Amino acid sequence: MFSIVDRMGEIGVGLLIFLENLIPPVPSEVILPLAGFRARTGALNVWLVWPAATIGSVLGALVLYGVGAWLGYDRLRALADKPWFFITSQKDLDRGEKVFSRHGGKMVLFGRCVPLIRSVVSIPAGIDRMPLPRFLLLTTIGSGVWNAIFIGLGWILGDNWGRVQGWLGPVSYVVLGLVVVGLVWLAIRKARQRSERTVGAGAR
Repeated sequence: MFSIVDRMGEIGVGLLIFLENLIPPVPSEVILPLAGFRARTGALNVWLVWPAATIGSVLGALVLYGVGAWLGYDRLRALADKPWFFITSQKDLDRGEKVFSRHGGKMVLFGRCVPLIRSVVSIPAGIDRMPLPRFLLLTTIGSGVWNAIFIGLGWILGDNWGRVQGWLGPVSYVVLGLVVVGLVWLAIRKARQRSERTVGAGAR
């Protein structure tokens, strides 16, 4: 990750942030401070790092928005009824649709500043067919604020970067672990729900 930034410069930062939207174990909380530190040392142009990171964020969000638009609500609802599909249930999906239809704009804007949620929030925006110009505007604002904060932190850390670099690497493993735990919990919950429905049907 660090070598990509050093070899590809600002484009490498944008590429990693693009991938971060699609692959959660690539954390922007590590990439952006590194970019800020490299900008302070003169290895990167601070006026190019922020736009590159923000463009990467928006492009990654667009991919997931496209996935959501392709899935659509009806197709996702049909998938949610399949035994092997444990990401969401039909009940959760219906509840989420109501919430997103009311607060979708705020969720996209502020969700871009929340780890993990910043990637996932683009999918319901696509499912709900949020107008693309609005989605792009909210995503750009939210991503721009997030990127500026962490690039700024890297700049402020300055010479102290070497002290914290050692523990930043394991952050990606922590994020990956949280994702795995979340998926296991969803799978267990789906199995329990199906078991309860089966018992209830048998009792009748």
